[in-house]
Amino acid sequence: MFNELLAAPPYTIRQSEKEDKLLSGLNALTEHHYKHCQSYQNIIKGIWGDRTTYQCIEDIPYLPVSLFKLHQLQSVPDEEVSITLTSSGTTGQNVSKILVNKETSSRQQKALASSLKHVLGPKRLPMLIIDTADVFKNPAMMSARGAGVLGMMRYGRDHCFSLKSDLSPDFDAVDAFFEKIDGKPFFIFGFTFMVWLNFFEKFLGRGYDLSQGILIHSGGWKKMIEQSVDNFVFRQKFRDQYSLQKIYNFYGMVEQIGSIFLEGEDGFLYPPNFTDVIIRNPKTWEPCKLGEEGVIQVVSLIPESYPGHSLLTEDLGVIELINDGTDGRMGKALRILGRIKKAELRGCSDVIAASTPSNRD
Repeated sequence: MFNELLAAPPYTIRQSEKEDKLLSGLNALTEHHYKHCQSYQNIIKGIWGDRTTYQCIEDIPYLPVSLFKLHQLQSVPDEEVSITLTSSGTTGQNVSKILVNKETSSRQQKALASSLKHVLGPKRLPMLIIDTADVFKNPAMMSARGAGVLGMMRYGRDHCFSLKSDLSPDFDAVDAFFEKIDGKPFFIFGFTFMVWLNFFEKFLGRGYDLSQGILIHSGGWKKMIEQSVDNFVFRQKFRDQYSLQKIYNFYGMVEQIGSIFLEGEDGFLYPPNFTDVIIRNPKTWEPCKLGEEGVIQVVSLIPESYPGHSLLTEDLGVIELINDGTDGRMGKALRILGRIKKAELRGCSDVIAASTPSNRD
């Protein structure tokens, strides 16, 4: 089912048809993880009535993303794990560990390519990376930031890192990049707070013309809001100072890497064909109606090596539109409202702790 949904042009499947197709794939993944991940099976037995087949995607069991910071969940043998991804975290914080095999990695790459081609076009463009090349020193234990940069690099060419090891501007490298592309289209990628702090502010006055650029960015909005820079200000400032018009924020997480919700011209975020989003009431956990605010749940057909196909995030959001998006986009249009304050999504962790002697499957 993943390949069938991937083959359709992005954002072209109406919501009802999409849900029917996703349901089949999500039920299959639920059954797969039930059989191959003991901790996941414990959760299904303890909380979800020991069922693996459901009638609608809203009923598919979900795990809180925080669970991956407490337990190592995997549905494949150790020898099949090809890479371990870790989430970003400050010193002393637990980080998520996501174990990926070749099949899941292949799905992630195909999914990301499908989403990016929608805005970048079919050919790889010269790529300006708002980061340092030191961000992925150890590919065997990849951080969310390093994995994000490395993953995006597949969809660009003639890569230029705009920052030195100490995150200071590499003016010589960037000057050479713009001289080489000579006014042709190019791809820019970086995490939002770094794009602002380490590029927008530090490269001002260099006379760079980004009018042929396509910027894709994500993450770090908390740091941005602290500086009174929201998405509108971010876009407007880049247009005014650098003539950059094509700017696409996206929503994604290491626990479902490959599933990115790209921003449309209307400012809303759209899940691609092989994923979806559900908003849940934080008091009842029932699905919210159109326009009602709640906790974001994300589902995806990508995770095969770990039970991450249905996750309850720690973010708040609202579905603004369905089948009525900009440029004729079908499906749901999501608006992010921010993080849940002091989120403590309990329940699943308690079941695992009571049922398993170890954090290891």
